[in-house]
Amino acid sequence: MGKERIREVLRKKDLEGILIFSAENIRYLTGFTGTEGFLLAVGDENILMVDGRYIIQAQEEAKECRILLLEKGIEGVAAYISSLGLKQVGFEAEGVSVALFDKLRHRMREVELVPVGEELERLRGVKTKEEIFWIKGAIKIAEGAWEKILEMVKPGTREDELALEFEYMMKKRGSEGIAFDLIVASGPRSALPHARPSSRKLEVGDLVLFDFGSRYRGYSSDETCTLILGSATQQQKRIYQIVKEAHDKALERVKPGVRLAEIDAAARRHISEAGHGKHFGHGTGHGVGMAVHEWPVVGKDSQDIAEEGMVFTIEPGIYIPGWGGIRIEDMVLVTSGGCEILTDIPKDLIIIGG
Repeated sequence: MGKERIREVLRKKDLEGILIFSAENIRYLTGFTGTEGFLLAVGDENILMVDGRYIIQAQEEAKECRILLLEKGIEGVAAYISSLGLKQVGFEAEGVSVALFDKLRHRMREVELVPVGEELERLRGVKTKEEIFWIKGAIKIAEGAWEKILEMVKPGTREDELALEFEYMMKKRGSEGIAFDLIVASGPRSALPHARPSSRKLEVGDLVLFDFGSRYRGYSSDETCTLILGSATQQQKRIYQIVKEAHDKALERVKPGVRLAEIDAAARRHISEAGHGKHFGHGTGHGVGMAVHEWPVVGKDSQDIAEEGMVFTIEPGIYIPGWGGIRIEDMVLVTSGGCEILTDIPKDLIIIGG
């Protein structure tokens, strides 16, 4: 499927070849799991260029590619492309630094380098059945660890202890690694949407926000649960209910043909009408696949349309400085008749020790 899609990009952009840099796209198109390499899609062939550290691995994993041994890094890539006599080559705009681009341009003066952005960003947007199976595998690993983590949520436990144990439990269950730096934020720190776990100890009455994900066969999961330690205040219950209703209203809008901005608006409108519009500062969701944040974006400025096979998050939140924050996140698959919620943890309010 990936090989066919990159050929479509070549035809659409009328290019002789496209040079790919990102590990995610290289793995998607070839199966190569190494962390460094270059892929040239040219004509009907994929040419994977790696140095001596990865040559055996590339030969074993990228069966449908021609494998070339690189001895001079990007200089070798440039020399090889020049030897092919190509006149117009695209490059993955999101995967290359300015410094790397300057090196290519300097060493391939006879080749017109054309940035390719949107088409490559969309390359992995619609998932195959096999990809969905692997995403579900990542979810299963993460949610299995969640059950054990709940047993540790008690007064006096540190945020960073919970995060470390969470990562360990996911790896023990078969995760290739964490999909992103885990978020464990308690009390007032839960108002930081991307808080790093700290040495703060959990206290009775805390909101405790967990944002976690594992990786399986190269694919990621992403889920957020917010719970309360001890008895909940009326304000905590009320804010949680607002976020939950916003989450549910967004889910109701997910189906093929709907603008992703409309899905975002469903959640954002509800939170704004409840008086907390200024406390919801991020988009309602994002694509998840080989990267934990990839196309599409479910946001107010999105021009994209939901398509069957897309996988993205629904994750509205309210974050009040000095008080705390609540986010509820599920992953969904767009189906022919609406959507399937891929994550299984119920999102009703959890009160531990109450």
